[in-house]
Amino acid sequence: MKTKILKRLKENDNFISGEKLSQEFHMTRSGIWKYINMLKEEGYIIESIPRRGYRLTSSPDILTFEEIRKYLNTEFMGRNLYYFDSVDSTNNQAKKIASKEMEGTCLIAEQQVEGKGRLGRRWISPKKKGIWMSVILKPDMEPYNVGSITLLGAASVYKALKKMDIDSQIKWPNDILINNKKIGGILTEISAELNKINYLVMGIGINVNLDEKDIPDELKTKATSIKINENRRIDRKILLANILNEFESLYISFVNENSNSKAIEICRKNSATIGKEVKVRQGKEEKLGKALDINNKGELVVEFKEGHIQNIFAGEVSVRGLEGYI
Repeated sequence: MKTKILKRLKENDNFISGEKLSQEFHMTRSGIWKYINMLKEEGYIIESIPRRGYRLTSSPDILTFEEIRKYLNTEFMGRNLYYFDSVDSTNNQAKKIASKEMEGTCLIAEQQVEGKGRLGRRWISPKKKGIWMSVILKPDMEPYNVGSITLLGAASVYKALKKMDIDSQIKWPNDILINNKKIGGILTEISAELNKINYLVMGIGINVNLDEKDIPDELKTKATSIKINENRRIDRKILLANILNEFESLYISFVNENSNSKAIEICRKNSATIGKEVKVRQGKEEKLGKALDINNKGELVVEFKEGHIQNIFAGEVSVRGLEGYI
C-alpha cells in the first residue's frame, strides 16, 4: 500500500487530498497518514496542508524500484527488484532465492557489510555511495557457453557510463577503470549441472559517490570513485537504470545468437589490458607477458616472455601501470 500511495503522489505535481486517497485505496484517512509518515521516515519530503492534502516535493537518494522505474526501459531486467538498506552481500542473498525467482530479478543494497570481489577479496561498500547489486540470470544454454558472460556485465557498465559522458576502460575480465584506477568490478557465480545451467548470479559493484576518506589508504593508488574523478556528484538512479537497460540489450543478443560477440567487441575496443605488459597468476605460478587481444571466446591472448602465445581463460591478470600493477 505504501508503494501505491507513493506512486500516486509521484503522478501528481499538485496536492492530492487525504479524502481522495482514502476513497481510492479504501482506507481511513488516519491509515493514509500512517503511510505518509512511513514515507517521510524513508526520506521523502511530503508537504501537508489542511484542506489541500499532500504533495511530494523531494525524493531521497535511494535505489528502490519506485525511484528508478521512470529511467528503466527494460522488459524484464530489474522489473522484479529486491531492495535492502543493508545486507551481507547481494550475491549471497541472490543465491538463496535464485532457483525460485524469475530471470532478470535484481537485488540492490545501499550497503554491503561483507561485499566480495574476485578471489574472495573484500569489497568496500559504504552506505548510499555506490551501486551494489546482483542480477539473477537463467540462460538456456550449455554451461561452457557462458564463460565470457562477465564481459557482458563489464560492457554494460562501460556503455551506461558513456551515456552519462563518463569515459572508462575495461580491464579484462571484470574491472572497470577510470584514469587507470578501479571504480567497479563484476563477480559472476554459477550453479550448473553437466549440461544445464540452474542459474547465474552476476554481482556488480561500482564506486559512485565515494569520497577520498572512503577509500582505504592502501588502495588509494589503485582505486577511486566516479565522483572523485569527475569532481561532481553522480545520480545513482540514472546510472543504475542505464546499466540495466544496456545489460538487457546485450543479454538478449547473447541468448538469441548464442554468442557474446557484441559485448566482447566493446571490451576489446575499450580495453585497458590489450597492448599492455601484464602479470598473469595461475595458482602459484606467475608469469610476465604482453596482452595481444581478446579472442571470440572472451579469452585474453597473451604472449609471454618465453615467446609462446597462450589464451587465458581464468586466473588473475594485473596490468603494468605508472604505479606498478593494477
